[in-house]
Amino acid sequence: MHSTWSVTFCESTSGTSVFCGEVPQIMYIRCLRSAWAWTRVPLDGLIHDLLLIMEHNAQQAQKEYMEHNMQQAKASTSRRSFLQKGLVVGGAGTIGAGLLAGGLSLPAFAEEKSGGLTQGDVAILRLLAAVEIIESDLWQQYNELGGIQDSEVPGGSGSKAYIAKLQVLDGDMSQYIHDNTEDEFSHMAFINAYLVSKGADPVNLDKFRNLPSSKATGAQQIGRLTNLMHLTVDTSWWTRYRSRTQNPDLGGTFAQAIPGLSKGKFPAIPRSDADLAPDAHIQAIASTAGFHFGYIEQGGTSLYPTLAQGVTSLEVLRILLSIGPTETAHFQTWHDKAGNAPALTDPTNGLVFPDLNAAPFGGENFQTNLIMPEPTVFLSRKFPPVSIIRPTQIAGSGGAVATIKSFTADGLFIGQSSEFFAVLNELAVQADEARRG
Repeated sequence: MHSTWSVTFCESTSGTSVFCGEVPQIMYIRCLRSAWAWTRVPLDGLIHDLLLIMEHNAQQAQKEYMEHNMQQAKASTSRRSFLQKGLVVGGAGTIGAGLLAGGLSLPAFAEEKSGGLTQGDVAILRLLAAVEIIESDLWQQYNELGGIQDSEVPGGSGSKAYIAKLQVLDGDMSQYIHDNTEDEFSHMAFINAYLVSKGADPVNLDKFRNLPSSKATGAQQIGRLTNLMHLTVDTSWWTRYRSRTQNPDLGGTFAQAIPGLSKGKFPAIPRSDADLAPDAHIQAIASTAGFHFGYIEQGGTSLYPTLAQGVTSLEVLRILLSIGPTETAHFQTWHDKAGNAPALTDPTNGLVFPDLNAAPFGGENFQTNLIMPEPTVFLSRKFPPVSIIRPTQIAGSGGAVATIKSFTADGLFIGQSSEFFAVLNELAVQADEARRG
């Protein structure tokens, strides 16, 4: 089934731009019309609602940019060039990868201030855009097999056996997966649109969508950025948020909740229909996903407040302080659900999911219903314990470089090219170097 969208952009010599079809303005306009045809396959399906959001964002972005930056001929020319290429470009995966055709533009620091933003603010936003693209890619895979495929998050057709085991963790898992997926795509689209509005380059990782899809029934056969089939999941976040005496920003270390997950390579989605049995095996895959959900979202929970400390613009700070808490909402949801993973041993690989409420586990460090951050030390041990997000130290274990290193150790990028790692590392280094002022 094919659908055709027609998106018209208008430019004004008077310094104001609108979409054709909006309320007429007192100005002369020149319209550039382009028709974009797409096939409802891979990630393109996600455009259904996001296209409307992005059209609105683009309209506002274009207007603000032209009003405040017409005097900057170079920036204005760059803006027109971008619009001529199309805010939304056709082809598999483009909605999930960014808004600009032609690949990622480096360096992350602009050569000059972009639309009033400092180089540091641009670097922070571009790193966050890249992270949201990565998260959108992995969540799309989870939704195809375990979520709800609808007009908001199309793509895939679900795996009944996998969904059934996810629902052991919670009966609403498919809805939560769907909503988390939609949220990550909205974050990616907004941050990239905002960058464009300020004359800065958005982030596009399309050229790196080369990793294979699951062969299980329900998954789309398209190129991916991330690999969910060979994960080494760090579950120390579980004990970190239960500790009353340790903080990673003060050198604290934390035990793994599921030790086996940190010592091997395990699938979090069925790799093929052969993974749908035996029963304990597909349950182990679903439980791995449950803990991986928490791992991914605790990363964003720390990354946003960590990078916010280097922001100069109050508006950019507002963006980080508004998106960041949604990552925390995701994290607490997954923190709660992971604790429902049943105790079992996977007969195919020996992976053990222990009873976290029984010895040698148990106690406050493992108790499954302690899903809110326990008070712990913060800034200095001279202060009383306080319930906080941790870590949040600038360029520390919650920073940009640490996040990319953690994703790499997780196995998310197994099979990616050296160029991919170079691009992410450059973005991360520059984001961590950003300082307020």
